[in-house]
Amino acid sequence: MLPLFEYTKGMREEHTSYCPGCTHGIAHRLIMEALCERGELGRAIGVVPIGCSIVAHNYMNVDMCESMHGRAPAIASGIKRVHPDNIVFTYQGDGDLASIGTGEIIHAAHRGENFTTFFINNAVYGMTGGQMAPTTLIGQKTTTTAGGRSEAANGKPLRMAEIIATIESAAFVERVSLDSPANVRKAKKATLRALETQKAGVGFSFVEFLSTCPTNWGLSPIASLEWLRTDMIPYYPLGNFKTKEIGR
Repeated sequence: MLPLFEYTKGMREEHTSYCPGCTHGIAHRLIMEALCERGELGRAIGVVPIGCSIVAHNYMNVDMCESMHGRAPAIASGIKRVHPDNIVFTYQGDGDLASIGTGEIIHAAHRGENFTTFFINNAVYGMTGGQMAPTTLIGQKTTTTAGGRSEAANGKPLRMAEIIATIESAAFVERVSLDSPANVRKAKKATLRALETQKAGVGFSFVEFLSTCPTNWGLSPIASLEWLRTDMIPYYPLGNFKTKEIGR
């Protein structure tokens, strides 16, 4: 009989601290599988900031560095410049990357820093209490928008993949989702392509994962996956926004 679950070589055999139904674990595994398949696991360095991602070093079997809130791109820029032959990535949530760290990620992409960012968009601040994030949808209730986010008061949610894609030195930008096996397979392909882009040295690479946060959404794990499909994907369309030809 085949086992129901096996740890990939890139994942530490630790019990998860993530909430039931959270898809951080799926994103972790995809990144580690991609590094293993490309033979880069031993040469990878990850940078994680404040947020649920801060515990990623417990699960990802690579060298990891923790940064201040929003500053992972700055740390990754320095690491990659000192160690240009290593694979360097940041793993950031939406409250981090699209709020306090917006300037960091925009300028890292603008400089064409040759690292990869994996952006977890679950439309809410997770670790700090479920507050409205820049990616919170209109009408979505959070601890700071009890009546739902208002466009008049808060503006529209930021679409980070589209913003990054407008930057000339961004070489690969794609948005994927972790809501179904089919979409997880597509997410794996995007992860591999982002790492391939970095290895080729053609510029900044960015993968946005639409992810769930059942606890702060106030939904069951199954209902969270459905809400991602019916509410998030229509506003955050999946697909590739930019791919620079490798070798040119």
